[in-house]
Amino acid sequence: MKTALRVVTLPPTVTGSDAPPFVIEARARGAQVLELRTDLHPAEAVEIAALAELLPLIVSERGVPLPPSWVASARWVDRDIQGGALEVPPGKLLASHHADRPLSTEEALRLWELTLPPGALVKHVEPLGEISRARISELLETQARLMERFGEGRVTVLTMGPLALPVRALLARRNVLEFVALGGEWKAAPGQRLLPDALREARTLQREIPHPSPLPEGEGTYTEGRLAILGTSIPHSRSPRIHLQPFDRIDIPEDAPVESLVDALLPHYRGFAVTSPFKIRLARHTRSSLDAINTLVRRGQRWESFNTDVEGARAVLQRLRSSEAFVLGDGGASAALRSVAPELGVRLRFLRRADISSPLSGPGIWTWPDRVPPPESLRLEGSHIAVIAYGAPARLIASEITRRGGTPLLLGAAWFIAQARRQRALWETAS
Repeated sequence: MKTALRVVTLPPTVTGSDAPPFVIEARARGAQVLELRTDLHPAEAVEIAALAELLPLIVSERGVPLPPSWVASARWVDRDIQGGALEVPPGKLLASHHADRPLSTEEALRLWELTLPPGALVKHVEPLGEISRARISELLETQARLMERFGEGRVTVLTMGPLALPVRALLARRNVLEFVALGGEWKAAPGQRLLPDALREARTLQREIPHPSPLPEGEGTYTEGRLAILGTSIPHSRSPRIHLQPFDRIDIPEDAPVESLVDALLPHYRGFAVTSPFKIRLARHTRSSLDAINTLVRRGQRWESFNTDVEGARAVLQRLRSSEAFVLGDGGASAALRSVAPELGVRLRFLRRADISSPLSGPGIWTWPDRVPPPESLRLEGSHIAVIAYGAPARLIASEITRRGGTPLLLGAAWFIAQARRQRALWETAS
């Protein structure tokens, strides 16, 4: 199956001699095209010919006219259809339009009532606006109708906004170009997928793997609907690496309308992994009998919710090997610990931030996310503290534990694998 070309935009902070190493790294990580924009770089900021030798170039005119040297070196020249003349060398035109508001399909089609030269590509961009099933259907219809008008293999439809990532992932399946982020803090547009996630899906589609492969690494594919993880500050998540493809990393703000998002995505996604800070909110939204959930599974026209964190909690308490412990935090992870502790004969004492006023001793479990600073009053008297995060967040938490007098026990991987196995089994039952 042919997949969209993965396009990385050169960040405004990368100039001069720093640009070729950036492009070489992007190419090694799976980028296929480099974009340069005139609103991000003046002509003299980069050696355009040197970059063109490393990756095919899209040069995009944004406010400032394109330098002739950029046009000469480019594979495609991006010019807005409402910006005047579209004359570029034959075969190089990427005709684009960036709408300033959400459009109906009919409004979008009226913008494109024009004749383009042979070989020209089409790029149509809109803000997402309010998330809903109708809005997603509208964008997919716009894409289909533009493809009818201009032909297969010529059209890219994009949307932008804090909730746009899953919609961009859906559109990418038929687009010619997919604009992705290399990683780090900067993105060329809100809602871009990370390059490794787009690459992982593309490799799976090309291999046509039909069946789930075992944890911890897997690239099997479902035939009906995508999978994703929902959370805030989740670039470190390993879920996209171990679960079936296509699997998206939907990193959204803490105050995002996650309830509306999952409802809008119901026709397109068969399951979600749910992480901080949405476990309690989505438990309430799905009317779960549980205090917190970490898994959604599609059941026809509704979501069914589960908390496979109990499997992770069981693994951590068994490895902690203590009949009693304190727990720092009382959120979604604590709910899983609370539910499984009685069957293991473990007494847990749950401490919120306001409860901590004196040094703590004995074994403990840290459930606060790394983005939440611990209270300054927290002091540990040689306590062994289980850390249920993993990767970079776990290392940050471990350093805090050490600084405050404790000894960290990195048990996040044990928690993660245990709960992920159960998630995969549940997603296989989706309907």
